[in-house]
Amino acid sequence: MPTILVGVCGLVPLLYLIIEAINVEGSVLVENLFRMLNAKLFYNTLLLAFGVLVLNILLVTPAAWLTAHTDLRGKRIFSILCTLPLAIPAYVMALALLGLGGNNGIFASLFGKSIPRLSGYWGALIALSFYTSPYLFLNLRTALQGLDPNLEESARSLGYRQWRVFFRVILPQLRPAFYAAGMLIVLHVVGDFGVVSLMRYETFSYALYVEYSVAFEYNYAAWLGLILLGFTGCLLFLETRLLSTVTLFRAGHGVSHHRSLIPLEKWSGIGYSYLVLLFIVTVGIPTTTVCLWLLKGFDASTLGDLFESLIGSLGVAVPTAICSAVLAVPFAYIGVRYSGRFSNILARIPYFIYAIPPLALGLSIIFCIGSTNSALIMICACILHFLAEATGPVRSSIYQTSPHLEEAARTLGCSSFQAFCRTVLPLLLRGMFISIALVFLATMKELPLTLLLRPPGYETLAANVWDYTNEAMYAEAALNAFVILLFSALFVHFLIRKEDV
Repeated sequence: MPTILVGVCGLVPLLYLIIEAINVEGSVLVENLFRMLNAKLFYNTLLLAFGVLVLNILLVTPAAWLTAHTDLRGKRIFSILCTLPLAIPAYVMALALLGLGGNNGIFASLFGKSIPRLSGYWGALIALSFYTSPYLFLNLRTALQGLDPNLEESARSLGYRQWRVFFRVILPQLRPAFYAAGMLIVLHVVGDFGVVSLMRYETFSYALYVEYSVAFEYNYAAWLGLILLGFTGCLLFLETRLLSTVTLFRAGHGVSHHRSLIPLEKWSGIGYSYLVLLFIVTVGIPTTTVCLWLLKGFDASTLGDLFESLIGSLGVAVPTAICSAVLAVPFAYIGVRYSGRFSNILARIPYFIYAIPPLALGLSIIFCIGSTNSALIMICACILHFLAEATGPVRSSIYQTSPHLEEAARTLGCSSFQAFCRTVLPLLLRGMFISIALVFLATMKELPLTLLLRPPGYETLAANVWDYTNEAMYAEAALNAFVILLFSALFVHFLIRKEDV
């Protein structure tokens, strides 16, 4: 029932896009859709999404393995550090990278030598890769901690070296985590407009934002949104086919025990250096930029407004994170346990909703309800939008849970619901904690939905960052951005402590 209700709610924005799209005259539609600019936008979007995904895999996979499988000390701290980029708004990340280069950039101020300013494709690639890296890190780390250690020990007993164990045994077991995180990363890149607009890199989402906010061409923007949805549908179909043959739970009985952490010995220095370097480039540089802005113009009189904005952000982020994690369970369970056309479509609903650009989602809600005088509307919109981020970690946990546990519980007289609650649900808590962390951090810095759907006078940290940045009030923007970073770090630390490291 919850899945059907969410699916119906998710159809509303899609119907809005269709209604707007069909109001275009045939000749105008053909002229607008089949021009070379759209082909360029599609190529730019595809190239950026592929580049971000590849760069994330290269950067994050070693970090997830080091923090989950090795004997390095301080892994909780490094896990938090690898998650922190998600707490930094993407547009702040882009502004920080832009502020590094040029004659008046931070690098020139600190070292007396200017470097080229990042912009265009490479600027958008680096900013979005740093920002989205926690999606892959958290999914991979959760999957690595849930792997059956008996498989690795069996491979070692057959004479496999550690690197062969990783590529032949561990890496194939991580496919659901790669698929889930990869889908989130690609969908985020496709729907982002803040970074690409600051970096002056034209993509479909940027064109859609321009048509909605500047040109007021709602019909053409609706068609652009439908094209993005069609592209996302192809990706979801591909992911479904790739996952259709995946079976990762243990079929035999065996004896489960704690895994033995891999001693790095002389390689530990390289491991520490890599994690520290990854933290510096993904968090240290933008955080330093924010702190420099903050030191240049801190005003204590703004602390009252800051506290009000923090309460506003928490009032949206906390219920959104908890509700999204709970609603993710039935979607993930249906997608893993049931095979069929209807169940596959139902399980992919969160990703279809996530693929709708936030700007189009917010405007469609305004179109349906007419006004937004309650924060509840903003919370519901955020739940719909971020449900896909909560589904990935839960789905990875379900893939590692044997269905034989439920079968055994039902043979002992439990109903299907009781069997699920007693055997499967306890094993999903780690994935649900990760889902809560992902959605909480994403909601804390959500911008388009907040700007469109917040009630009059309702302030959030993310909205203040954007408003101050547009007015070139970098010190005030830095104060709000710093609070987002600090509070999110404390929240992630609390969640990481609940995990077995």
